[in-house]
Amino acid sequence: MQEERSEKQTSEQQILIAAEEEFLSKGYNGARTTSIASKAGVTHAMLHYYFRTKEQLFEKFIAKKIQEIKPLMLYIFGEANLPLKERLEKAISKHFDFVEENEGLVRFLINEIMPNKERCQMLKKQLQELFDASQELQEEIDQAAKRNEIEHINVITLFQTILTLNIFPSVMNNYISNIMNLESEEDIAKYKEERKKENIKIIMKRLQKI
Repeated sequence: MQEERSEKQTSEQQILIAAEEEFLSKGYNGARTTSIASKAGVTHAMLHYYFRTKEQLFEKFIAKKIQEIKPLMLYIFGEANLPLKERLEKAISKHFDFVEENEGLVRFLINEIMPNKERCQMLKKQLQELFDASQELQEEIDQAAKRNEIEHINVITLFQTILTLNIFPSVMNNYISNIMNLESEEDIAKYKEERKKENIKIIMKRLQKI
């Protein structure tokens, strides 16, 4: 029984790994379950045994990626022993690094999830824990503003700013590298580090009490 459970988990994991590669490289419409099964080393029938439809496999893949992202996104709500502004700086930095390391996933979310209302609802459901936690962060921001420690900001506006500043450079990486003549990996890494610092500075300046 234990061996069967372990074998099932291994097969599902292999399928999800193959599905990630297929979906990210070809998009939902271009992805083929036959190709995913082949890459995972399982039969097409076995793939459909674990994941009955392509849509179900797609949703499982998205759920898996959200579970990987959640600890990062929840970081801003944790470490209560650290001052709010210090947590924000670390959260912006960690989010920037994640976006840069998962450029394909970011493009996929923009191209495959955002234009589709039903998939947006699916994503919202997966992220409900974060939406709930954001209310606590808003209360913390409200209290800090009352103590004149920071300028007040709506938490949704704050998140939108972080997402916009951190995601745009990743989406435009190839274009930016070309127009700035960034040829070596060292030059590209230096540019990204400078961009990250600039993003942190811009956001933290918005919160600075005037």
